[in-house]
Amino acid sequence: MAEFDDLAAFAAVVRAKSFTRAAAQMGVTQSALSQTVRALERRLDLKLLNRTTRSVSPTDAGERLFLTVEPRLAEIEAELAVLGNMRGRPVGNVRITATEHAVRSIVWPRLLPWLPNFPEIKIEISSDNRFVDIVAERFDIGIRLGGDVAKNMIALRIAPDMRMVVVGSPAYLKRNPPPQSLQELSDHDCIGLRLPTYGGLLAWEFKNGGKITNVHVEGRLLFNRSDLMADAAVAGHGLAWLPEDMVQEHLAAGRLVTVLDDWGITFPGYHLYYASRRSSLALSLVIDALRIPKSR
Repeated sequence: MAEFDDLAAFAAVVRAKSFTRAAAQMGVTQSALSQTVRALERRLDLKLLNRTTRSVSPTDAGERLFLTVEPRLAEIEAELAVLGNMRGRPVGNVRITATEHAVRSIVWPRLLPWLPNFPEIKIEISSDNRFVDIVAERFDIGIRLGGDVAKNMIALRIAPDMRMVVVGSPAYLKRNPPPQSLQELSDHDCIGLRLPTYGGLLAWEFKNGGKITNVHVEGRLLFNRSDLMADAAVAGHGLAWLPEDMVQEHLAAGRLVTVLDDWGITFPGYHLYYASRRSSLALSLVIDALRIPKSR
């Protein structure tokens, strides 16, 4: 199995384009990972990676090796998981990518009581608001809003539709009269969300009478996490456009109130998706755990 481990380590470095990131993903030290790859190079008597202080890239020989072994590694890992399951105990690794809101509201609450029952299944959860190619980045499961799921994926709904609301604290709205139209948002301090993919700002989306309108807002505060936007709104620093379920407790307690309710928009709820009908037992168990709970 040493040869498999060496090839898996090499492939991880190529995918991550970094020894540091690959070592973190594999749970080993950067030094140990570097030694493993160098041992593979010595055994093959070929240089596989070009190393600089800022990046790592495959040589021509390394690129050819990576393209050859990468698909086979996934197949071997899947078969090893199947063999492990024949012992009667589900084993394997399951990598999940989801938005930070989905992780907080769905993924973690549903997996938390499930985890003690399957101690040999390893779970990696990546909280990320960008769009992710789960095949290229070797994730087993993706979780995004229904409208954002790629058409060639197997998908199932795991949450109800998501209603968006514009909220502000009573103190802020006492200082600044609530907007009565979308145009009046320009008179307000709007708390923005920075998009990770291209660095732009998320436009606020509204719907009224079948018409959808995008509004590019401005304000003093920008975040890349929606929970921090909610905190800032509660603290009275402006208006925020957020999922209603995220701020429900604040609304019930009177810490936040909604505005522009007639323009509220609802998106298709979160869907779980994956790439292949050939799945391991570990993956199947995680998918079952993330399904919408049956009502009692």
